[in-house]
Amino acid sequence: MKNLLSHINSPTDLRKLSKKELPQVAQELREFIIDIVSVKEGHLGASLGVVDLTIALHYVFNTPKDLLVWDVGHQAYGHKILTERREVFHTNRQKKGISGFPKREESEYDTFGVGHSSTAISAALGMAIASKLQQNFTKQHIAVVGDASIASGMAFEAMNHAGVTDTNILIILNDNAIGIDPSVGALKMYLTNVKKGTQKQDNIFEALNFNYSGPIDGHDIIAVVAELERLKTVKGPKFLHVITTKGKGLQKAEEDQVKYHAPGKFDKFTGELKPKNTAHLPPKFQDVFGHTIVELAQKNEKIVGITPAMPTGSSLKFMMEAIPDRAFDVGIAEQHAVTLAAGMATQGLVPFCNVYSTFLQRAYDQVIHDVALQNLPVIFCLDRAGLVGQDGATHHGVFDLAYLRCIPNLIIFAPFDEVALRNIMYTAQLGLAHPIAIRYPRGRGSVIDWKKPFQNIEIGKGRCLISGSKVAVLSIGYIGNLAKAAINELDVTDEIGLYDMQFVKPLDEQLLHQVFATYETIVTLENGVITGGFGSAIVEFASKHTYSNTIQMLGVPDTFIEHGTVEELHEECGISKEAIKKMLIFLLDN
Repeated sequence: MKNLLSHINSPTDLRKLSKKELPQVAQELREFIIDIVSVKEGHLGASLGVVDLTIALHYVFNTPKDLLVWDVGHQAYGHKILTERREVFHTNRQKKGISGFPKREESEYDTFGVGHSSTAISAALGMAIASKLQQNFTKQHIAVVGDASIASGMAFEAMNHAGVTDTNILIILNDNAIGIDPSVGALKMYLTNVKKGTQKQDNIFEALNFNYSGPIDGHDIIAVVAELERLKTVKGPKFLHVITTKGKGLQKAEEDQVKYHAPGKFDKFTGELKPKNTAHLPPKFQDVFGHTIVELAQKNEKIVGITPAMPTGSSLKFMMEAIPDRAFDVGIAEQHAVTLAAGMATQGLVPFCNVYSTFLQRAYDQVIHDVALQNLPVIFCLDRAGLVGQDGATHHGVFDLAYLRCIPNLIIFAPFDEVALRNIMYTAQLGLAHPIAIRYPRGRGSVIDWKKPFQNIEIGKGRCLISGSKVAVLSIGYIGNLAKAAINELDVTDEIGLYDMQFVKPLDEQLLHQVFATYETIVTLENGVITGGFGSAIVEFASKHTYSNTIQMLGVPDTFIEHGTVEELHEECGISKEAIKKMLIFLLDN
């Protein structure tokens, strides 16, 4: 049988095929994705699930003139392969390779950057309104909303607006009943009833003034093509409900949709994951959080855990299994998660709101208005802080120190290691006068024996790790381990000091006065943006007290950092162990 995919370099080539050839393209496209992701890693299940829909969309619509927006972006591997990137798809998520998400500067087919969720309807509606204002009534605007992102408030805000317009917009609900973890909430129950034909209430999407059709089988590519061709002729806001299976085409991925969302390396024939010998390694920070909150909650009945759709990624799943009535997955709803925690805090509960650093950006107003302004002692546990690797610019948690530091009442802590993470969680649940943000990195730490007796941490106090006389390194968080390793490898005697400041807010001013009085040169080190971050706080302290010491700030520069391994990105930003060594040698020699 002639291979079809190898001859498809663009949607134009796809449209030259007959409809009866499309199922073969779907099979080849799935095999292509599996073949590369099994070796290069990446998001697997979501893209496999929408292969048939992806092909149908590019077959029926005149992309890129017709505008296609993906939501969320990790569904879009098939889209990338069909849109002039098949030959470079093996570079996906690699440094200097293509992005793991749609990206406007990468391709004209990527109409909108979509690394987070629930933005596609707003974006597509904006495009549709623009077309109408420009008197273009033939251009199509399609938002593919999948992996549970329809449940977010922003999606409903956009539908609320779209329903009263006469724009040419089509919303496609890729309904696979799962995000990264299984979908939750009343909307999931509603959609399940719609699929089973037991929903007796009015159709919610028709009530919002959409021309609703479906649900249809998203893996019957001929039926999907036929329905899309019909919808092209329908005016006004349209809503197509498509049922798909996440991981379609790889049995293991269909059976364990959570694990195969982004499974790492696996056998492309059997789907079996490549074995990893991790018994001798320290745990992941997320697992330290997950086990610690269970340990604390078993003794403190006021503790509750909250996560917006990331129980596995954040490891709150441990509490959901052990104490299910006090652990809450609220779905893709970061704003709700924060204000829910605030409401709980008003009634004396001790809420741990567990959110990825970059996802908390989506609830910034709630952090300020609902938590900090009212000085409610919510405990924010910010996973994936710092540079996170191959997910790239949309997922690097590098802004949190800067965007949180300006908020009154908020305590900001970054643990040097796993033991410090446990201890600050213990300290926070004892009762604080203010809310606190605890930010920790993705991946494994450095302490294998991390289950030590809890110790109270004094709020606002740093600590000296290495004493010196000429250059002092002030670090915040886990990145300080690189500074410690760099100093230990340098052949210097008592010249370089290292201080783990622990708190960005409040700063340990007593310790800082000692440091500025002892050392000629101060180096600040953080794995967040320099602009407005930890280093800026140290410079502000020096200015306030009229210190004239030389201050050198190391951190993420004022630019969006693309994807690559964490080690590659640390080197790019000048905060790798070798870069720190070079900086220290230069400062000592000058």
